[in-house]
Amino acid sequence: MDFLDPVRAFLACPTPARWTEAAVQDLPLLLQDHANCEKKAAGTAMNLLFRYSHNSELQQLLSQIVREEMLHYEQVLEIMQARGLAYRAVSAGRYAGGLREHVRHDEPARLVDILIVGAFVEARSCERFEAIAPYLDEELARFYTFLLRSEARHFEYYLGLAEKYSPVPIAARVAFFREIERDLIERPDRELRFHSGPPA
Repeated sequence: MDFLDPVRAFLACPTPARWTEAAVQDLPLLLQDHANCEKKAAGTAMNLLFRYSHNSELQQLLSQIVREEMLHYEQVLEIMQARGLAYRAVSAGRYAGGLREHVRHDEPARLVDILIVGAFVEARSCERFEAIAPYLDEELARFYTFLLRSEARHFEYYLGLAEKYSPVPIAARVAFFREIERDLIERPDRELRFHSGPPA
Protein backbone atom coordinates (compact mmCIF):
# COMPACT_ATOMS: atom_id res chain seq x y z
CA MET A 1 0.00 0.00 0.00
CA ASP A 2 1.21 3.51 -0.83
CA PHE A 3 2.06 5.30 2.44
CA LEU A 4 0.00 8.26 1.20
CA ASP A 5 -3.21 6.22 0.85
CA PRO A 6 -4.37 7.02 4.43
CA VAL A 7 -3.76 10.72 3.79
CA ARG A 8 -5.80 10.67 0.59
CA ALA A 9 -8.60 8.70 2.25
CA PHE A 10 -8.70 11.15 5.17
CA LEU A 11 -9.29 14.18 2.95
CA ALA A 12 -12.65 14.76 1.27
CA CYS A 13 -11.23 16.15 -1.96
CA PRO A 14 -7.98 16.50 -3.89
CA THR A 15 -6.30 19.82 -4.55
CA PRO A 16 -8.09 21.59 -7.43
CA ALA A 17 -6.00 21.67 -10.60
CA ARG A 18 -6.52 25.44 -10.86
CA TRP A 19 -4.71 25.92 -7.54
CA THR A 20 -1.74 23.89 -8.77
CA GLU A 21 -1.61 25.87 -12.01
CA ALA A 22 -1.65 29.18 -10.11
CA ALA A 23 0.92 28.03 -7.53
CA VAL A 24 3.43 27.00 -10.20
CA GLN A 25 3.14 30.48 -11.71
CA ASP A 26 4.11 32.21 -8.44
CA LEU A 27 6.73 30.08 -6.73
CA PRO A 28 8.25 33.01 -4.76
CA LEU A 29 4.92 33.60 -3.03
CA LEU A 30 4.36 29.87 -2.54
CA LEU A 31 7.77 29.45 -0.91
CA GLN A 32 7.19 32.44 1.36
CA ASP A 33 3.84 31.13 2.54
CA HIS A 34 5.26 27.61 2.86
CA ALA A 35 7.92 29.00 5.21
CA ASN A 36 5.19 30.72 7.23
CA CYS A 37 3.20 27.49 7.39
CA GLU A 38 6.16 25.54 8.75
CA LYS A 39 6.79 28.20 11.40
CA LYS A 40 3.11 28.31 12.38
CA ALA A 41 2.97 24.52 12.58
CA ALA A 42 5.91 24.56 14.99
CA GLY A 43 4.20 27.31 17.00
CA THR A 44 0.95 25.37 17.24
CA ALA A 45 2.75 22.29 18.53
CA MET A 46 4.76 24.41 20.99
CA ASN A 47 1.61 26.05 22.34
CA LEU A 48 0.14 22.59 22.96
CA LEU A 49 3.34 21.57 24.75
CA PHE A 50 2.89 24.41 27.23
CA ARG A 51 -0.88 24.12 27.63
CA TYR A 52 -0.88 20.35 28.20
CA SER A 53 2.48 19.96 29.94
CA HIS A 54 1.10 17.27 32.28
CA ASN A 55 0.75 14.79 29.41
CA SER A 56 3.97 12.86 28.79
CA GLU A 57 3.05 11.16 25.50
CA LEU A 58 1.74 14.43 24.08
CA GLN A 59 4.99 16.11 25.12
CA GLN A 60 7.17 13.52 23.40
CA LEU A 61 5.36 13.50 20.06
CA LEU A 62 4.77 17.25 19.89
CA SER A 63 8.38 18.07 20.73
CA GLN A 64 9.42 15.92 17.77
CA ILE A 65 6.96 17.79 15.55
CA VAL A 66 8.33 21.15 16.73
CA ARG A 67 11.89 20.11 15.85
CA GLU A 68 10.93 18.81 12.42
CA GLU A 69 8.74 21.79 11.52
CA MET A 70 11.49 24.24 12.47
CA LEU A 71 14.00 22.23 10.42
CA HIS A 72 11.66 22.45 7.44
CA TYR A 73 11.27 26.19 8.04
CA GLU A 74 15.04 26.61 7.96
CA GLN A 75 15.29 24.50 4.80
CA VAL A 76 12.69 26.62 2.99
CA LEU A 77 14.55 29.77 4.04
CA GLU A 78 17.78 28.32 2.65
CA ILE A 79 16.11 27.58 -0.68
CA MET A 80 14.69 31.11 -0.79
CA GLN A 81 18.08 32.63 0.01
CA ALA A 82 19.81 30.56 -2.67
CA ARG A 83 17.26 31.85 -5.18
CA GLY A 84 17.66 35.46 -4.14
CA LEU A 85 14.19 35.65 -2.59
CA ALA A 86 13.97 38.01 0.35
CA TYR A 87 11.80 37.05 3.30
CA ARG A 88 8.75 39.30 3.41
CA ALA A 89 5.49 39.53 5.28
CA VAL A 90 2.58 37.63 3.77
CA SER A 91 -0.90 37.86 5.24
CA ALA A 92 -2.45 34.68 6.60
CA GLY A 93 -4.91 32.83 4.42
CA ARG A 94 -8.34 31.78 5.63
CA TYR A 95 -7.60 28.04 5.84
CA ALA A 96 -6.27 27.48 9.37
CA GLY A 97 -8.54 30.11 10.91
CA GLY A 98 -11.51 28.65 9.07
CA LEU A 99 -10.84 25.30 10.71
CA ARG A 100 -10.00 26.60 14.17
CA GLU A 101 -13.11 28.76 14.50
CA HIS A 102 -15.07 25.53 14.97
CA VAL A 103 -12.91 24.21 17.83
CA ARG A 104 -14.93 23.64 21.00
CA HIS A 105 -13.97 25.45 24.20
CA ASP A 106 -14.50 22.86 26.94
CA GLU A 107 -11.93 20.18 27.76
CA PRO A 108 -11.09 17.56 26.64
CA ALA A 109 -13.16 18.47 23.56
CA ARG A 110 -10.92 21.48 22.86
CA LEU A 111 -7.76 19.37 22.80
CA VAL A 112 -9.40 16.72 20.64
CA ASP A 113 -10.60 19.29 18.10
CA ILE A 114 -7.19 21.01 17.93
CA LEU A 115 -5.55 17.65 17.30
CA ILE A 116 -8.07 16.80 14.57
CA VAL A 117 -7.48 20.19 12.95
CA GLY A 118 -3.75 19.49 13.15
CA ALA A 119 -4.30 16.19 11.37
CA PHE A 120 -6.16 17.94 8.55
CA VAL A 121 -3.51 20.63 8.16
CA GLU A 122 -0.72 18.06 7.97
CA ALA A 123 -2.68 15.79 5.63
CA ARG A 124 -3.46 18.66 3.26
CA SER A 125 0.14 19.84 3.32
CA CYS A 126 1.24 16.33 2.41
CA GLU A 127 -1.32 16.09 -0.39
CA ARG A 128 -0.28 19.48 -1.78
CA PHE A 129 3.39 18.51 -1.83
CA GLU A 130 2.47 15.47 -3.89
CA ALA A 131 0.17 17.49 -6.18
CA ILE A 132 2.67 20.19 -7.05
CA ALA A 133 5.98 18.27 -7.07
CA PRO A 134 5.67 17.02 -10.69
CA TYR A 135 5.50 20.63 -11.95
CA LEU A 136 8.53 21.98 -10.08
CA ASP A 137 12.20 22.21 -10.94
CA GLU A 138 14.41 19.34 -9.84
CA GLU A 139 15.55 20.90 -6.56
CA LEU A 140 12.08 21.85 -5.34
CA ALA A 141 10.51 18.62 -6.56
CA ARG A 142 13.11 16.62 -4.62
CA PHE A 143 12.57 18.74 -1.50
CA TYR A 144 8.78 18.50 -1.57
CA THR A 145 8.93 14.76 -2.22
CA PHE A 146 11.30 14.46 0.76
CA LEU A 147 8.75 16.26 2.97
CA LEU A 148 5.97 13.82 2.16
CA ARG A 149 6.89 11.20 4.74
CA SER A 150 7.33 13.62 7.64
CA GLU A 151 4.01 15.34 6.91
CA ALA A 152 2.27 11.97 6.65
CA ARG A 153 3.82 10.97 9.98
CA HIS A 154 2.67 14.23 11.62
CA PHE A 155 -0.84 13.56 10.33
CA GLU A 156 -0.78 10.13 11.95
CA TYR A 157 0.56 11.57 15.23
CA TYR A 158 -2.19 14.16 15.49
CA LEU A 159 -4.97 11.76 14.55
CA GLY A 160 -3.70 9.08 16.91
CA LEU A 161 -3.49 11.55 19.80
CA ALA A 162 -7.03 12.77 19.09
CA GLU A 163 -8.29 9.18 19.26
CA LYS A 164 -6.35 8.55 22.47
CA TYR A 165 -7.56 11.58 24.39
CA SER A 166 -11.16 11.65 23.27
CA PRO A 167 -13.60 10.00 25.72
CA VAL A 168 -15.83 9.11 22.76
CA PRO A 169 -15.14 7.93 19.19
CA ILE A 170 -13.91 10.79 16.99
CA ALA A 171 -15.43 9.65 13.68
CA ALA A 172 -18.29 12.15 13.81
CA ARG A 173 -15.98 15.02 14.70
CA VAL A 174 -13.55 14.07 11.92
CA ALA A 175 -16.46 13.99 9.45
CA PHE A 176 -17.55 17.44 10.66
CA PHE A 177 -14.12 18.97 10.06
CA ARG A 178 -13.70 17.05 6.80
CA GLU A 179 -16.60 18.95 5.23
CA ILE A 180 -15.33 22.29 6.54
CA GLU A 181 -11.89 21.51 5.11
CA ARG A 182 -13.40 20.51 1.77
CA ASP A 183 -15.22 23.83 1.52
CA LEU A 184 -12.06 25.79 2.34
CA ILE A 185 -10.10 23.93 -0.34
CA GLU A 186 -12.73 24.00 -3.07
CA ARG A 187 -14.09 27.52 -2.53
CA PRO A 188 -12.37 30.13 -4.75
CA ASP A 189 -9.84 32.41 -3.06
CA ARG A 190 -8.70 35.90 -3.99
CA GLU A 191 -5.22 35.31 -2.55
CA LEU A 192 -2.88 32.46 -3.40
CA ARG A 193 -1.60 30.71 -0.31
CA PHE A 194 -0.21 27.26 0.36
CA HIS A 195 -3.61 26.12 1.68
CA SER A 196 -5.86 28.41 -0.34
CA GLY A 197 -8.68 27.41 -2.65
CA PRO A 198 -8.49 27.81 -6.44
CA PRO A 199 -8.03 31.38 -7.65
CA ALA A 200 -11.22 33.40 -7.88
